[in-house]
Amino acid sequence: MQRSRIAVTGASGLIGRALVHSLRADGHEVVRLVRRPLEAADEVRWDPARQYVDVAGLAGCEAVVHLAGAGVGDRRWTEAYRKEIRDSRVLGTAAIAEAVASLDVPPRVLVSGSAVGYYGDTGERAVDESAPPGDGFLSDVCVEWEAATGAAEEAGVRTALVRTGLVVSRQGGAWGRMFPLFRAGLGGRLGSGRQYWSFISLHDTVAALRHIVDTESVSGPVNLTAPEPVTNREVTEAMGRVLRRPTPFAVPAPALRMVLGGLAEDVLSSGRVLPGALLGSGFSFAFPRIDDAVRAALG
Repeated sequence: MQRSRIAVTGASGLIGRALVHSLRADGHEVVRLVRRPLEAADEVRWDPARQYVDVAGLAGCEAVVHLAGAGVGDRRWTEAYRKEIRDSRVLGTAAIAEAVASLDVPPRVLVSGSAVGYYGDTGERAVDESAPPGDGFLSDVCVEWEAATGAAEEAGVRTALVRTGLVVSRQGGAWGRMFPLFRAGLGGRLGSGRQYWSFISLHDTVAALRHIVDTESVSGPVNLTAPEPVTNREVTEAMGRVLRRPTPFAVPAPALRMVLGGLAEDVLSSGRVLPGALLGSGFSFAFPRIDDAVRAALG
């Protein structure tokens, strides 16, 4: 890609930080949308709860990458937090899409976050982007979340909906919480361990986002997952191998439900999600296998 001006929401999150670093390293101008008072020249104010965006700050952007949303694993899923999870995604995405659509010269592409939770519990069945949505809270949120991009699509902006899996990183997310436990020899499978986890390395996540921005043929749903999903038991074994630690412990499903509440269903459900759109568009994974992804996180 030629040097461009690119706007990013969620720039302080795990993926956003890495994406901003990668773009700037290659000479791109990055505009960060923030909810707090402005502190730097590269920041633009927005307020997803009020559906406000300082549209002038998006002028001249070739692309908008929208990654913001309340963390699914940050708190127990009380009714109030379920509402925050939903509203932060749906209202925020609608605000970004409408801002993009209102520009005299809109960006070439809107890359908008979603999640593999769209598919619900798929058991051992492998699914790609052609599969319908599943059942449950996260599936319902993802359906609304993706639909909220409608204004941008109607304005003719190429729109990609990135359904991201579990990102393998020491720096945050679910895996960031697991690394210290496994290093201490306290890691183990969750529930039966037979549930599939669709993972992706942080490196490949950023590379895939940049590939989508650059590749005009990519639009609609795009699964950001490695090509070989593995079970939680296989994840446990890989973490033990790479970290050279025993993995003797197992956390029974009832205990997870007691500690995590509704979030436990996300941990225990199975998602065997394949990256059909990425592979079909010529994307090449640097770390396609679980051991590779764990080693990359350590490096």
